[in-house]
Amino acid sequence: MAELHPDELLELQLTEQGQRAREILLHDLKVLKAHGASPTLNVIQSYERDDSYLFFPTDVYSFHVDRAPIPVDTFLCTYYGEPSEILPNSQAEQKVLVPEIREELKKLYDGGAGYFESFLSEQFFDLHYLAKANAQPISLGLGHLCRLATDHPNSKVPPCIHRAPQEKNGQKRLLLIS
Repeated sequence: MAELHPDELLELQLTEQGQRAREILLHDLKVLKAHGASPTLNVIQSYERDDSYLFFPTDVYSFHVDRAPIPVDTFLCTYYGEPSEILPNSQAEQKVLVPEIREELKKLYDGGAGYFESFLSEQFFDLHYLAKANAQPISLGLGHLCRLATDHPNSKVPPCIHRAPQEKNGQKRLLLIS
């Protein structure tokens, strides 16, 4: 993964269509910054895979929610490559509530009896979800700047369950994230 900075975009020699695309990228970055966000533009070949617990990976390829200690949202926009997907909350189950998975997690836990839930949170296990049978993930598409609700103490809505796509044969992805 490599960050693409605005000054690098400005240095590119582009076709007319490429120049229009650059204008859109720069505009989206500017608008998000004006609203207090800290957007970055990334060229992604692939994300690092989590192989710590084979039965429970906690990487971005798994359906998950984002958490923050303060009110904040996640903004995503895929400009090129496979787009992210979201899943309606009603079509997902928190993995830590699935009895078989919970039992495996208890085998990993070596703390006091009253701290298991804290362990799940500290290890980010509680952020990951399992799609229910017949779930229908929704593609965020290309070029759509999407605002995803985040899990935070004052949130009035459930967090948005989402995941990164599996890359196709080395195809890169151009993603704005904030």
